[in-house]
Amino acid sequence: MRSVNAELGALSELLMLLASIAYMVAFVFYVLDLVKSSSTISALEAKLAQDRARSLELSLEHSIVPAGAPAADSGYSQAASVSGAPSADDSMDYAAGPRRRLARIAVALTVLATAIHVGAVLTRAIAANRVPWGNMYEFCTTGALFVALIFLITLTRKDLRFVGSFVVGLIVIMLYAATVGFPTPVSNLIPALQSYWLVVHVSVAVASAALFTITFAMSVLQLLQSSRENQAAAGGEERMRFLRLVPSALSLENLAYRLNALAFVGWTFTLMAGAIWAEQAWGRYWGWDTKEVWTFVIWTVYAGYLHARATRGWTGTRAAWLSIVGYLCVVFNFSIVNIYFSGLHSYAGV
Repeated sequence: MRSVNAELGALSELLMLLASIAYMVAFVFYVLDLVKSSSTISALEAKLAQDRARSLELSLEHSIVPAGAPAADSGYSQAASVSGAPSADDSMDYAAGPRRRLARIAVALTVLATAIHVGAVLTRAIAANRVPWGNMYEFCTTGALFVALIFLITLTRKDLRFVGSFVVGLIVIMLYAATVGFPTPVSNLIPALQSYWLVVHVSVAVASAALFTITFAMSVLQLLQSSRENQAAAGGEERMRFLRLVPSALSLENLAYRLNALAFVGWTFTLMAGAIWAEQAWGRYWGWDTKEVWTFVIWTVYAGYLHARATRGWTGTRAAWLSIVGYLCVVFNFSIVNIYFSGLHSYAGV
């Protein structure tokens, strides 16, 4: 049995704390960016409305419509164009315009937090002389790192800063849960986990869960945006003005669908690899262990989501709710099943 390095383990915990603080500050800047950008658009809209009213008064006085008068329904688009505030259109490409300083600071802080987070996970792995996902603490911290990395990689191609407060907020919750709910000192693996399948099976599971986390945040935003769009169509009072910075509900749904499809492939591999590992460890591919059952439940929910949206026309809020239910099953499988259900997979370290 390999020895563990307790001092390096303590350094890992310190780095994890620093990463959590950096993520929290980044979260604050993402929120401030949404608030400031929304306020900027509102102020510019008010100014455009005044200019439009003044132009109409002049046109009535002279019985002509000025050639440059803005259209009656173009206030938001003109305000958006002038301010450069919207983070993404429906294509979610980066738009030309003034740079949003708060958003840039938030992304920079996310990069810094992720770099510290990488250091924390790597030092944990070195301290334990193994891959850093042998218990719930490590699964949670490594999973949060995968979420951050996938988010930052996606930011290089698409402008998803509008979802930054949701994603980084979930990362902070995951790190808080790991530190407070599942504190586990550096230790060796139990015999059942001392297999190369731990690297293959769990790494893909972590990456898939990270993608599910991002699609969960996008599905929540989709529901909020859909409600706002319906209120606007009905002529109701506008609420949640920060959603002006978010693409349409349909665009959010389409991107969430593509990411869920990718994550579903990974989860399918996770299920198959787990069965092969179970046969090697316990002499059977399937034994209706609680963990195995809930892994299959998650697979079934997301399979139903993909099938219903692709072939049955389950779009809009119904698709979003199915995506959210799938992620809640992931959370239930990770937390409640590991803590309160006994079985062959009861090696959470708590």
